[in-house]
Amino acid sequence: MPLIVLAALMMALGAAFVGCAAGDGLAGRQLPRTFEGEIRKRVRLDYLLYLPEAYADGSKRWPLMLFLHGVGERGDELERVKLHGPPMLIEQGRSFPCIVVSPQCPAWQWWAAEPAALAALLDEIERDFRVDPDRIYLTGLSMGGAGTWALAAEQPHRFAAIAPVCGPTNPGTADRIRHLPVWVFHGAKDTTVPLRESETMVEALRALGAEPRLTVYPEAGHDAWTETYANPELYEWLFAQRRAR
Repeated sequence: MPLIVLAALMMALGAAFVGCAAGDGLAGRQLPRTFEGEIRKRVRLDYLLYLPEAYADGSKRWPLMLFLHGVGERGDELERVKLHGPPMLIEQGRSFPCIVVSPQCPAWQWWAAEPAALAALLDEIERDFRVDPDRIYLTGLSMGGAGTWALAAEQPHRFAAIAPVCGPTNPGTADRIRHLPVWVFHGAKDTTVPLRESETMVEALRALGAEPRLTVYPEAGHDAWTETYANPELYEWLFAQRRAR
């Protein structure tokens, strides 16, 4: 048999064998299979960093508050992060007794879909600055409220307390955060993210024996954040919490 014909025959037989090995018994059937692999992803987040006025005085470790903005502040103009919440108050001259980290979500992305990026940011802040690991607080508004719930569920033992403001929720994650002090804020007349979102999550937590707080503003629409972040009681409550061991 000519060599070229023999080689072609061997290649055909090899291809047929591989096809049988990979698909033997699978044709016309639908079977459960599992893929497991490792994917590395590079992330980038611009953020505002606030250090307390007394930060440089010594070796004291400081509480840290991570603030997540809403959907309207996404993009690559970091100044937009100062439109609401703690960054706005700092810009107006307000002092905080903690480190404040306010990242900006890239355009067309969502905080709830980026818990790994936020966790990596916190890792870097803890490496580079004197952070008290037992006093890390998480809060956010609207999309940032959803991100607050999601990140807390992703890393439930990292935070001392969370304060989500008018954010979409996932009651299926309540079991992961039932040990956390939680204070939720929402407007009763919110048509963007209905009040029922927060109520359902609070009910799920209470059914597990947790004691979350829920503040409802009777006349407020989606903007539940202006009154929330202007309230000194929020910060008094936050800074009184410590991470459960």
